[in-house]
Amino acid sequence: MSAKPILKVLSGEGVWPPPAWLMRQAGRHLPEYRATRAQAGNFMSLCLNPELAAEVTLQPVRRYGVDAAILFSDILIVPWAMGQGLTFAEGEGPRLPPIRDRAGLEALDVAGAAAKAAPIMETVRRVRAALEAEHPTTTLIGFSGGLWTVACYMIEGKGGGEFKQARRLLHQDPAFFGEILAKLEAATLAYLLAQAEAGAEVLMIFDSWAGQLPPSAFRKWVIEPTARLRAALKAARPDIPVIGFPRLAGPMLVEYAASTGVQAVAMDTAMDPVWAAAHIPASLALQGNLDPEALLAGGEALQREAQGILAAMKGRPFIFNLGHGVEQPTPPEHVSALMRLLRTA
Repeated sequence: MSAKPILKVLSGEGVWPPPAWLMRQAGRHLPEYRATRAQAGNFMSLCLNPELAAEVTLQPVRRYGVDAAILFSDILIVPWAMGQGLTFAEGEGPRLPPIRDRAGLEALDVAGAAAKAAPIMETVRRVRAALEAEHPTTTLIGFSGGLWTVACYMIEGKGGGEFKQARRLLHQDPAFFGEILAKLEAATLAYLLAQAEAGAEVLMIFDSWAGQLPPSAFRKWVIEPTARLRAALKAARPDIPVIGFPRLAGPMLVEYAASTGVQAVAMDTAMDPVWAAAHIPASLALQGNLDPEALLAGGEALQREAQGILAAMKGRPFIFNLGHGVEQPTPPEHVSALMRLLRTA
């Protein structure tokens, strides 16, 4: 049996107090992150510098004692590695040349993606070695974006909004949309397996825009691709558990949990944890789902919201987390207070 609490939970064990980590825990709310980011120069340079990316991955482990380190990278590394241009404009988010025709699709190079992503794998190796030496009970999580979500960025050329171009394309030309997804799926599978080979112990699939789709499209473009990815990962690396995060899935979370083969589903901020505990089988772990704004507020609001989630989850496999990412203005002291509360739950 593993000594790592998160691996115990993902094997179906109810661990209490529950292990915890936070989405976007390595990021702009930390002064040490901001210093490292300044040293790197820009976001992509930071992602592709194994020494600095490993450093920011480890910063929240050192400061907060969280039970998992999650690789510092971005969900758009896969299209970037396939040759789709990617830039990050300060205050505007990612920008990519949108793929709207066959020429854009054919320019994507799946075979060459592994070589471009090699610095990411070096980061994974460095973090795993550091954790084994300094934090032996801390789990290393690798990740990718969900196929629907990443395809949205690839087609739209940017984030935000309602991704109308991507949604329109899947209705008007589902065959072409499926071709985009097929290339993305092949590259994503290779990317996730490479992380596992480099030392990731858990993989997480962030389908951040799953809630944009109606149920029929959700089944076809979120559940089915995730199930294929999970099956392929299991065939190659049956030892690696997977956490799925179909953000804003609502009641479709139940079907996602039953059909994808993941070991845990992450709840977004809008999910009622009492409802989730009643509808997701106890053999499957849940993760989530504190409102990042409650963490930002701190004090009684933070304590009240955290205790409500703990009460709903007690007795089942559970990983405490946020329902979305840590907000930039969040005082680190509030995160420290949350971790103290969780350790005495």
